[in-house]
Amino acid sequence: MPYPSRAEEDALHAKVLQGDVATPVFVLRAFMDSIIHVVTREMPCQREDAHDAAVDAVFDYLKNPERFDPLRSRLSTYLTQAAKKGVLDQHRSTKKRGLRERKYAGEFELTLRPPNEAMEATVEARRLVERMERSGLSPRDQQFLRLVLQGESSTERLAEALSLGLLPEDERRRQVKRHRDRLMKRLQRLGKDNVDDDT
Repeated sequence: MPYPSRAEEDALHAKVLQGDVATPVFVLRAFMDSIIHVVTREMPCQREDAHDAAVDAVFDYLKNPERFDPLRSRLSTYLTQAAKKGVLDQHRSTKKRGLRERKYAGEFELTLRPPNEAMEATVEARRLVERMERSGLSPRDQQFLRLVLQGESSTERLAEALSLGLLPEDERRRQVKRHRDRLMKRLQRLGKDNVDDDT
């Protein structure tokens, strides 16, 4: 599927800048297939990785459309380059995670916690959530995090908390995963800061 023409790209970008609520769907339809095709052809990656990177590139653009400068490049070029960078970042992240897992694989054993430790962990988790609420997290992210910490795994319920109901199912699933990963990383940082503050 070819990219839209330059004129079509410019028109879409103008609508995105105006905040037209229907435009995100048009942007996804106009660019996703082409970006995935180019990325899988030019990068050493699986189609699923290319898809994830393309979704991230498009949503990052939709969140901050003013970062795109139409005088420097076409929108299709901008989004495709962002997706390629996303694939490289995914590869680096996977490689680092693999190294960390191998490094620490033998050091920890999964065991059942005694009841007193389980209670301490619950209290610690509650403290962490309270700290996160004070950290400036949006109410939407707080609600999403509460659901995740309560063990909610339904994509539909989590997507509702993020107001992603209008997205196609695949994009909705990817965005839920992305938000979960982002918030869990933030939670880990807050936990680490909490430990550092206590020492």
